[in-house]
Amino acid sequence: MDLNAILISMGGMGGIGLIFATGLAIANKKLHVEEDPRIEQVNEVLPGVNCGGCGYAGCMNFAENVVKGNASISGCPVGGVETAEDIAKILGVEVEAGEPLKARIQCQGGLNEMAVKGEYLGIESCVASTFAGGAYKLCEWGCLGFGDCVDACQFDAMYMNDNRLPVVIEDKCVGCGKCAEVCPRNIIEMHPVGHRVFVKCKNQDAGKYSRLVCTRACIGCGICIREAGDEMMYLDNGLAHFNYSKWKDREDLPTQKCPNLVLVSLDESGTD
Repeated sequence: MDLNAILISMGGMGGIGLIFATGLAIANKKLHVEEDPRIEQVNEVLPGVNCGGCGYAGCMNFAENVVKGNASISGCPVGGVETAEDIAKILGVEVEAGEPLKARIQCQGGLNEMAVKGEYLGIESCVASTFAGGAYKLCEWGCLGFGDCVDACQFDAMYMNDNRLPVVIEDKCVGCGKCAEVCPRNIIEMHPVGHRVFVKCKNQDAGKYSRLVCTRACIGCGICIREAGDEMMYLDNGLAHFNYSKWKDREDLPTQKCPNLVLVSLDESGTD
C-alpha cells in the first residue's frame, strides 16, 4: 500500500475532524445558555415523586417553570406549605396563600345501592369495563367499582371498601389528582379542603329513571335548591350542585329532606 496515500488520507480525515471540532466549539460558545442555578435549588427541595400533580411533566420541569414565573410557588400539592416556603426563600418572594386540594368521591352507588344488569366476567378494570358497556351496574354515571383510582394513587391515600366504592384517607391525600385523571366516569373531583358539603351523585338521567337504577341518586326534585335559597345551589341537567362561591366553608346541609340522602357533609376526617 502506498505510504503517501495513507498519510494523505490520515491528514485529510484529521483536517476534517479539526474543522468540525472547531465549528462545534464555536457553536457551543455562541449558543450556550446559562441555566439559572435556582432551578436546581428548587428541584432539590421538591419531594421528587414526579407525580404530575402540579400540571407539569415532573419535578424538574415544575422547578424550571417556577423559576421562570410560569408556575405558582405553591403549585406542588405533595410538598404543601412547607415546600412552598422553601421555594419562596430560594426565589426571595412571599408565599402565596392557597388552600390544599383533596379528592372527593361523588358517588354513593355501591353494591348495596346500585341496580345490576348481569354478571361481569371481563377484566376487572374501570377503563376496560367501560368498553364492555359499563360492566354490571345499570347506572351509566356512577362508580364502576374496580379501583383504578386506588391503583393510581402513589400515596396509599385510597382504598376500596366492602361496598365496592373508593374511600379517600384525608390525612394521606396530597391532592395530586391522579385518581381523578384515571376515572372514566369522572366521579372523582378535586376540591379545596374547605368544601365540606357535596351532592354525591353524577347521574344526569331523568329523576324517574335515576331512582330505579340507584337508591342514592339525585332525582332533581329541587328540594335542596329551594331550602338553600339565595342562589346557593342550582340545577344543571337535572342534577343539583352547590354554588361554592356563595356557600363557602359552611358545613351545614341546606336540608335533611333529600329523599335519597344525596346531600352529604364531611367531618374533619373526610368521612360522610
